[in-house]
Amino acid sequence: MAAELISMARAGDGEAFRAMTEPFRRELQVHCYRMLGSLQDAEDALQETMVSAWRGLDGFDGRASLRTWLYRIATNRCLSLLRAASRRPAKEWDHPEVQPPEPTRLGEVTWLEPYPDCLLDEAVSPAPKVRYEQTESISLAFVTALQALPPRQLAVLILRDVLGFHALEVADMLDTTVDSIKSALKRARAGMQRQRRPVDARRGPAVEDAIVARFVSAFESADVDALVALLTDDAFLSMPPIPLEYHGRESVARFCSLLFGTGRRFRLVPTRANGQPAFGVYLRGPAGACHGTGLFVVALTGNRISAIVRFESGLLPRFGLPRSLPDPSGS
Repeated sequence: MAAELISMARAGDGEAFRAMTEPFRRELQVHCYRMLGSLQDAEDALQETMVSAWRGLDGFDGRASLRTWLYRIATNRCLSLLRAASRRPAKEWDHPEVQPPEPTRLGEVTWLEPYPDCLLDEAVSPAPKVRYEQTESISLAFVTALQALPPRQLAVLILRDVLGFHALEVADMLDTTVDSIKSALKRARAGMQRQRRPVDARRGPAVEDAIVARFVSAFESADVDALVALLTDDAFLSMPPIPLEYHGRESVARFCSLLFGTGRRFRLVPTRANGQPAFGVYLRGPAGACHGTGLFVVALTGNRISAIVRFESGLLPRFGLPRSLPDPSGS
């Protein structure tokens, strides 16, 4: 049947092409997201991959599987995007009503977006016997660490350690030698060891729900002490594409105290991103309505919060969240 679809697609049958590539679309999008750190960029790269595959179908000789061939196209398209000078730059702090405290440091990875769990549910699980489990390989900490790697090392680590392709397959995808792939993988693993924070997924849903409920209660009531009590000692707050980062419980507490000290109050609406708890963040207005001001993704370690990453409000519709909430009193 696959050979028949390929033959029909080569003859110009678009429906046949869609039928043969559709099973791989979501996992290819996740692959592009891991490489680019952006859902928008991943969607664009996937679209360009499919166009290239359609136009180059005569070049598919069947020596590799269709899946491997598509991954080759997608990977090289992502590498071209990573090397391009058009990647979006960091942003300045743009809330003049609040003057942020001095950051602990400026983040190296500012071009980053979360990935909605509702899309992950459709993705294919990674191959067996890979280095990273599925939960870790899509976590925000893992994707952030990936973005700090040089493009070629990034591609090799994902193809080998996340997706489980053989070294010879990866060498063919990247038009290089097996020795080059092994060298790049060794350097990439060392870089990841320096960059990434381990993902702690060893908790039941009841424990996670309890932590999330306490976080929502503390944040919505502007209770800094309750919020700080939930943080690990080395917790950090970041806010890409703004490069400000606050590391350590006291540093995060200073930022939150300043945020709440202006009288600003918020509502949080739960969602999920990158396999982690996430929240639409809405600023309460004087008339009772709430306007979207961002999206939080929270990392948990044990029964504490180890990271809060704040993203811009333009991402809310990606998670099925409205840009504003009505006055709950109905007035």
